Amino acid sequence: MRRTFDWRTQVAIGSGLVLLILTAAYVGPWLSPYDPNAVNLAQALRPPDAGHWLGTDDLGRDVLTRVFFAGRVDLQIALICVVLPFVLGSILGAIAGFAGGRVDAVIMRTTEVLWAFPFYVLVIAIVGLLGPGETNMYIAFTIVVWISFARIVRGEVLVARQAEYVLAARVLGFSDSRIVLRHILPNTIMPAVVFAMSDVVLTILAVTALSFLGLGIQPPTAEWGLMIAEGRNFVFDAWWIATFPGLAIVLTAIAFQLIGDGLDDWLREGA
Repeated sequence: MRRTFDWRTQVAIGSGLVLLILTAAYVGPWLSPYDPNAVNLAQALRPPDAGHWLGTDDLGRDVLTRVFFAGRVDLQIALICVVLPFVLGSILGAIAGFAGGRVDAVIMRTTEVLWAFPFYVLVIAIVGLLGPGETNMYIAFTIVVWISFARIVRGEVLVARQAEYVLAARVLGFSDSRIVLRHILPNTIMPAVVFAMSDVVLTILAVTALSFLGLGIQPPTAEWGLMIAEGRNFVFDAWWIATFPGLAIVLTAIAFQLIGDGLDDWLREGA
């Protein structure tokens, strides 16, 4: 079946949506006259109108302003929770694939042990042990997610280490660290980058789920998952409280998924 969009179109649309979301998150709050955490009970549960475009919540806080501020929080957390595991996993995967032997065995057995546990169970267990909060989420995601990047990069390095440019580098007497960092990684990292785009989507969903369960960002900070949790008791009387943060999550997920799918198609075309 012929695809509706080629990879360039997918990446362009996804990038445009990400730019739109970033603009809303970082510029929108400057244009809003409301404080995202200011309580105004006289304006509680006000439906969308000219004064509050997305209505107000049960404490009278402007939903649109809080959606903007929550975008900053979720995008920042998602970025850090992907970048840290990406860096750690890529380095360990490259070392395992290049060194082989006992080093490879130790790193890969570690990934297999962690892989045996369901993702959400392990993340919730770590955050529950360390306590709720932003820093502990970074730790939990780094511990759990790096294994995916390590496995991807290791597989690529196992193939690349037999390539002619690597053999030439060995003949020239380059150190192993130089060969890995300057020659192998730049030529094998792209599949991990593609996975990272999709992982942003999973991370945002996981972060919002943790906040929904009370293990992530704590009130009164605006965060999409926390806003949905706060609005679930008013879903029939004040549907807008939970609906608009949910739509923001969906739009963000679509944006990064389009970029990831586009990059994946590009890699397949080049294969």
